[in-house]
Parts: sequence; C-alpha cells; structure tokens
Amino acid sequence: MSGEEKRQGQDALLSEPADGPPRRPEWADGESASSYVQAARPPAPKRVVRRKERSVEEYVQGVLAGDRTILAQAITLVESNAARHIDLAQQVLNELLPHVGRSIRIGITGVPGAGKSTFIEAFGTFLCEQGHRVAVLAVDPTSSLTGGSILGDKTRMETLARHPHAFIRPSPSGGALGGVHRKTRETMMLCEAAGYDIILVETVGVGQSEFVVRGMVDFFLLLALTGAGDELQGMKRGIMELVDAIVINKADGDNKEKARAAQKEYNQFLHYLRPATPGWETKAYTCSALFGEGIADMWRVIQTFVETTKQSGVFFDRRRQQQKDWMHAMIKEYVETRFFADPIVKEKLPMLENSVISGAKPVTAAVRELIEAYERRIDDQI
Repeated sequence: MSGEEKRQGQDALLSEPADGPPRRPEWADGESASSYVQAARPPAPKRVVRRKERSVEEYVQGVLAGDRTILAQAITLVESNAARHIDLAQQVLNELLPHVGRSIRIGITGVPGAGKSTFIEAFGTFLCEQGHRVAVLAVDPTSSLTGGSILGDKTRMETLARHPHAFIRPSPSGGALGGVHRKTRETMMLCEAAGYDIILVETVGVGQSEFVVRGMVDFFLLLALTGAGDELQGMKRGIMELVDAIVINKADGDNKEKARAAQKEYNQFLHYLRPATPGWETKAYTCSALFGEGIADMWRVIQTFVETTKQSGVFFDRRRQQQKDWMHAMIKEYVETRFFADPIVKEKLPMLENSVISGAKPVTAAVRELIEAYERRIDDQI
C-alpha cells in the first residue's frame, strides 16, 4: 500500500465523530491495528449559561407592565430562602407597595372530590370573559418524599391557563399550616401590582387549620357535595364558622334534587352559627361547575358581599387586621428560625430529645433547659 493510501485511511479515521466508536483503517492488519486506533475523545463540556440576575427596577417595571414572565420570576424570587434573594425580594415588594390592595381576594376550600379545580376553572374563565384579570394561587400539597408539588394545577385547568387574562401559579405548600405556602401573601401582592383584580387562593382541603386562609382573603368559599346529612356529620363546626358562603357543587343531572336538599340542610345548620363576617349572613348555594350553572349567581353574591362590607367598613377593618396578623406571623417565624439555627440549640437539642423519648426527663423540663441555655448564650453576647 502506498503512502498516499495510508494517509487517506488515517484521515478517514480522524474524521470519525467525537462520540463515535474508534475505527481501524481498512488497510491495517490485526497485528498493527493498535498503532492506528485513535482513543475516543472526551465529550466537550456542557456550557452553563447563567441568566443575568434582574435588578430591582427591572422586576418592578416588568411586574407593573403586566409581563407574566417577569411576574413568574418575581414570585420565584420571593419564594426563595437564599439570603440575597430575600433582601432583593423585600426591596421589590417595598417599591410595589403603593400598587397593591386593589383586588378582591377569594379563598376557596372544600372536601376532597368537591371539584375545586373544576369550579375555579369555570369561575375564573367566567370572570375573564367579563373583563377581569384573574390570578389563581393554587397551593399544591408537598410530597413528603420529593418535596415537590404533586397535584399540578396547570394541567387540571387547561382552558383557564390558556386565557390571556389569567395567571395560574401552582406552588408547593412546603408543609405550611393549612396547606398555604408561607409566601402566598407576597405572591398575592405581586399579582395585584401586575394588574390582576381578582385573586383566587385554592387550598389543599378542609380542616381547622384553614383559618390561615381566612386571614389573607376577603371572601372565603367552601365547596361541598350532595348528601348533606352525611357531610354535616363529618364537617367540623370550626370550618363552617369561617366561611362566607357554601356552594354545593355537581348540582346537575340526577344530583339536582339532592343538591337542593343539601342546600336546605346547610342553611338550617348555618342559621344557628355566628357568621364569619359581621353584617353578612352566610348561606348555601348550588352550582354545576361542569356545565357552568350557578357560576354567575355566585359572582353576584361576592359582589354584594364586597359592596355591603365596604359600606359598613368591615372590609377595610379586616384588611388592617390581616396586615397586623401577618406581621406577628413573620415575627414568630423569624424568632423560631433564629432559635433552631443557634449553635447551642443544635448541640443540646438531640440529647434532650433522647432524654424525653426515653422518659428520663419531662418535656417541660427539657424545653426549659434548652431555652435557658439559649438565653444564657444570648446574654453572653451582649
């Protein structure tokens, strides 16, 4: 074989793809093959493109302009626990403060299977068609295994998610009380600043801890099912005293008569309870979210509620009280975080836990010992 033929074989070898298998030139025999086989080249390292972090001004202007991409990024910012993100988020919220508080905030909860997502999609779509801009803060329960959301509200509200006047933000509850993410209030502020005049907060389910929702919305709605006799037996009185309206969903077909019977039973029960909002009578209604029946009626009820409570001043009193409660909740969260992050607490807590578990020390004594050790360390620093 001539030198030119060998060079052509070598060129063919070198032209192999970087991630392809090494190939022996056709002219190489078995004994000399190893001298011509080229080792596979390592793949080129992946290029990591870091997105430039937005400034406070960029976030503020983007949110005020109604840019949904920047709004989503701003929500991610306030949900972050990184110290630099928390500082940046607070600056953004402070700049947006004059533009918040102009929406109607509606909390929606319900027993499992009541059709919360179907109702919210039908209700939200109706409001969008009426010219409103609707933000849905759908709080997913957090998986105990992965820590991620497991419901996927955007996939369950496809029609509403595609509407140009709607914004859906599913986020994991993170184990927060009542299934409401601890940053929901900040998210609500961002949505209001972006021009969404109706905020719908969907909670995970029903329970006494749902008072957390009551503490951040104007109108609280409970979705229920037919078969009120059985439902009332299992329904906690606490949740009934928190809501401003009960809606028996799936009132269609053979369920219509059952829904009317359930409505009557709920109204009889509600008659003996103190209303959640002074000057407002909580009542039960029926609807079929699947067929859109009763949706417009429910909106008229909410409008009447807002008009009535604004005239009496209850609407604004509640908003002021919610701000105060929020402040106290933030203080508690801050103190708790600082306490468990303290070195002396980290050191003593496991030992005291073992003492309590083994029965060697009462819980009260263990707590007192831990707190006293923490306070001594704080005093030493002063």
